[in-house]
Amino acid sequence: MKFKIYIILILAVLSLLLFACQAKVETPGNNNNDVSGNLDSQIKDEQEKQDDNDDNDETSEKEAVTKMLYQGHASFRITASDGTVIYLDPYAGDGYDVPADIILVTHQHNDHNNIKLVTQKEGCKITSNKEALEGGTHNTFSVKNIEIEAVKAENNNHNPKDCVGYIITVDGIKIYFAGDTSKTDQMDKFSEKEIDYALLPCDGVYNMNAEEAAECAKIIGAKHNIPMHTKVGELFDREIAENFDAPDRLIAEAGEEIILSK
Repeated sequence: MKFKIYIILILAVLSLLLFACQAKVETPGNNNNDVSGNLDSQIKDEQEKQDDNDDNDETSEKEAVTKMLYQGHASFRITASDGTVIYLDPYAGDGYDVPADIILVTHQHNDHNNIKLVTQKEGCKITSNKEALEGGTHNTFSVKNIEIEAVKAENNNHNPKDCVGYIITVDGIKIYFAGDTSKTDQMDKFSEKEIDYALLPCDGVYNMNAEEAAECAKIIGAKHNIPMHTKVGELFDREIAENFDAPDRLIAEAGEEIILSK
């Protein structure tokens, strides 16, 4: 009799355990389909987050910036944040395949005026010393939201009636491109213009040397001073550039492109 009771109790316990297990399996939170669904949802959320991150990365990469390529000697290419392209004294180096909106020439020496090198957009605006000095004065121009002011350039090798420099304002950034020159009387007032970048020749043959250029940089008071036209017949000379002991000196190698900022 007792044996039968034990059997009945064991069966009852087993039945309760079986019922409990079935209830646990059928609980919505533990349903295999629900687990799979939750996993799919998590994967989808992570993928969407990754896509958003990728979009943000692409946006950052495409964010508009103002750039300047030093092509060598006294040649530069400036690209505004809206894509407007400006070439300064085309002659040396590479990088003339980007179509130009504006070409500026400081004087007619053949190492500053080779505009044939430049790929030009239709309607490209070319301004040389002739237009810059038309009427016997230093003129100003506005082209595609780029402000251009001609300024004096002179020394024993460069007649101020035939040569200019330019102060160019691109995206609110002021760049003084001196052309071929030594110190001029106008430089004393350049500090009032709050120039961001001064590009100064320092070859010491046809222009002032590195020491005089450094003194000019102190007078001009630009935030950054870049040596150019460092050695006759060369794209760039590191030793002469290093001798340009100007405040806030920024040395760019020929072929180097830098991001400009205020």
